[in-house]
Amino acid sequence: MSIDVEARRLVETHDVQSVAALLSDNAALREQLAELQARLTADVSYLRDEIKAERGLRSLSGDSAVMKAVRHAISQVAPTDSTVLIQGETGTGKELVARAIHQVSPRRQRLLVTVNCAALAPHLVASELFGHEAGAFTGAAKRRIGRFELAHQGTLFLDEIAEIPPELQTMLLRVLQEKTIERVGGNAPIAVDVRLIAATHQDLSQAEADGRFRADLFYRLNVFPIRIPPLRERREDIPDLVRHFLLHFGRRLNKSIERVAPSALALLSAYDWPGNVRELENLIERAMIIADGNVLNIDASWLAVSSPRIPNADGQSTSTLRDQERQAIIDALDACAGKIYGPDGAAARLGVKPTTLYGKMKRLGIRSPKNDAR
Repeated sequence: MSIDVEARRLVETHDVQSVAALLSDNAALREQLAELQARLTADVSYLRDEIKAERGLRSLSGDSAVMKAVRHAISQVAPTDSTVLIQGETGTGKELVARAIHQVSPRRQRLLVTVNCAALAPHLVASELFGHEAGAFTGAAKRRIGRFELAHQGTLFLDEIAEIPPELQTMLLRVLQEKTIERVGGNAPIAVDVRLIAATHQDLSQAEADGRFRADLFYRLNVFPIRIPPLRERREDIPDLVRHFLLHFGRRLNKSIERVAPSALALLSAYDWPGNVRELENLIERAMIIADGNVLNIDASWLAVSSPRIPNADGQSTSTLRDQERQAIIDALDACAGKIYGPDGAAARLGVKPTTLYGKMKRLGIRSPKNDAR
C-alpha cells in the first residue's frame, strides 16, 4: 500500500494523529531520498572527472632526476593517510600528482573530490566545503552536502589553498584536528574520514611569514611536501611529453602524426615554458589541428609571443628565442661534459639528431667541444 493511499484511509477513519505521523515520516523520507540523489549525482560527476584525468597521468612521465624524485615521493606517501602539500608553478600538474596519490592509495575505491579554492566566492567557501542546512542563508532553499561529506572515506584535494580567507583557515584547522564538520546553519557535528591533499602555486611558507596564512594551519598541511619542478628544469622530458600529446590528440583529432620535425623539437627544447606542461599541451594541440601530413611542425612565432625576456644589466629585455635556443644547447653540452653522441650525449638530452645539433651549433656560433666522443 502506498503512503498516499494509506493517508487517505486514515483521514477517512479520522485518525488525525496517525495522519500527522505518516506525513512527517513521508517528509523525512523525501528529504533522505533527495540527499541520496544529490550524493549519487556528485559521485557520477567526480567519477567522470577521474576517468578523463586518468589519461593525463602520463604527463608525469619522464626520466629526469627531478621527475623520478616526484614519482618516488608519490610511492612513499600514497599508502598512508598523511596530509600532502603540493607546491609548483601554474601548469606543472599539481592536480595530476594529487590524482596519482589517490589512485594508488587504499582509498582509491572512494571518491577524489577536487575543490579550486581560487574559483569560489569568499562568502560561499564554507557552504561548499561543509555544506549547509535549508534556510541557513538567503537562497539556501534546501540542505546541501559539502565537499568534506562527499569525500568521506576518500580524498579531498584543495587546490590553491592559499586563497582560502582567514576565517575559513580557522575552520579548516579545526576540521583537521577534530575530524568533524558542522554544516552552515547546523549545530550537529558530523564525523568525516578524509585524506587531505592541498596545493598552491604560491610560496606558502612566505605567505605564513607575511601573516597571510595561519602558521598552525601551514604546519598541519606541510606534513609531506612535494615540489613539482617547472618544465624548464626538466627539458630532457620534453620529447616524451610531446610523444604523449601526439598520441592523445591523434586519437581525438583522428590524425596520425608519425614524427616531429627536428627543428620543431629543438625549438620546444629551447623554450622556457612559462605556462609549463599545460602550455606545451595546448601548443601541440594547436600544431596538430593545422598539421597537413605525418610530420609535426611548430611555428616559432607561437613561442616568441609569450617567451619571457631576460632583462640585461640596464633593465632592458634582450633575450630572444634564438638566445634561449643557444643557451639551451650550451647548458646541454655542459651537463654532458661536451659529449654530443650517444644516449648520454647532448643531442639525446635535447631530443634531436647529432647532425641536427651540429648544424644548430654552427648557425648559433657554438664551437664544437674538443672532448666530443663519437
